[in-house]
Amino acid sequence: MNKNPSFVVVAVDGPAGSGKSSVSKATARELGFDYLDTGAAYRGLALHCLDRGVDTLGPSNVIDTLPRFEYSIGIDPDNYFVKVDGELVTNDIREPRITGVVSNIARIAEVREYMVELFRSIMAGSEKPGIVVEGRDITTVVAPDAQARILLTASEEARMGRRAAELSGESSATTAQQLSYRDAQDSKVVDFMNAAEGVITIDSTNLDFDQTVTAVASFVRSSM
Repeated sequence: MNKNPSFVVVAVDGPAGSGKSSVSKATARELGFDYLDTGAAYRGLALHCLDRGVDTLGPSNVIDTLPRFEYSIGIDPDNYFVKVDGELVTNDIREPRITGVVSNIARIAEVREYMVELFRSIMAGSEKPGIVVEGRDITTVVAPDAQARILLTASEEARMGRRAAELSGESSATTAQQLSYRDAQDSKVVDFMNAAEGVITIDSTNLDFDQTVTAVASFVRSSM
């Protein structure tokens, strides 16, 4: 972990469409912290595999490619980027072809172990007073000792509405199907719908974006 004894880690878990990424980034900006999107690494690995013809349904094939996976991410909330194998892929990793296979990647135990070490090394490199880390098993596996541990959730209807607004080219039915599929696949690996002991739940169903950021930032400040 970071060598700064006063370094603050904010761990944020939650289901797809709960607003983890946008809320976490905005919270980091408000607090003057760095921001780490852990899901981007799994998407980056999925892109790496697809571009090299690696069968994402074959765990051993994915594991074998890990030593050749070159990954970097911008953790300044105002300078976010993702690079895979030296190429800028910030937008590419959000393509439907990646979304369709990323769960295959994420449920491989050896991949998750590799990613945990990767995330911790990125966190250790932060030079700001703290970092907001968001993803699926952040409060329990990646940063179980974080000063602030949050489960950010919302009703399925609210999550579908928010995701549909982001993906203007897709129908609500398609959005609902994707959300349900991702939640079902990822829940086989990690429980992101129930708060672990010591984790506070923030339900944003009836909160707008700014209110949600305020709620998260306020909790972080009270935990510092």
